[in-house]
Amino acid sequence: MSLGKAAWVTPVYISVAWTLMVSYQLFTQTAVTTVTDYIEMFWPSVGAWLVSRIDMIVFIYAFAWVFLLSSAIPSAILGKERGVLIQFFVCLTLTFMAFVIQDVLTIYGGRQIGQIFSLVVLFHNPFLAVGYLLIPYLLMLMLDISSRKKHKKKEEIERATAAYLENATAEEQKAQEEEYSY
Repeated sequence: MSLGKAAWVTPVYISVAWTLMVSYQLFTQTAVTTVTDYIEMFWPSVGAWLVSRIDMIVFIYAFAWVFLLSSAIPSAILGKERGVLIQFFVCLTLTFMAFVIQDVLTIYGGRQIGQIFSLVVLFHNPFLAVGYLLIPYLLMLMLDISSRKKHKKKEEIERATAAYLENATAEEQKAQEEEYSY
């Protein structure tokens, strides 16, 4: 990524990462609770089992968000060729910013953060809650498919280039042989 592009893209990525990190912290518990309660209405035994493991389920969904953010955002900012330490510091910065900005907004902009907190009501709808819980997995799937398509396209270009170079070499040798035969 060019320096100019990185200068304006990085704040956008950091803002998106912060928003998603704050949202998963605020909304995942409510969404998981809503879905398990909904399942419990139709399958009491499965619902009871899920409720007894609610902390583990919340952890899994929160981990999905953290994993997605800690791999996708630094990759977008730093590119594919990044060092582990650089990625660690970018992730640490994003995490630190999530807490600091949330505290600053709570202290100095109580109304704005209150509006974000009020969105939790949306996740009492089981369909919205399921949709929210599926988002990180769908994003990971989309990123994986996109990456595979890019890799496949790159391989096709490399094969075409190799075939072209091989044909060009063969044609050059043929031309030299014809030249020597005269």
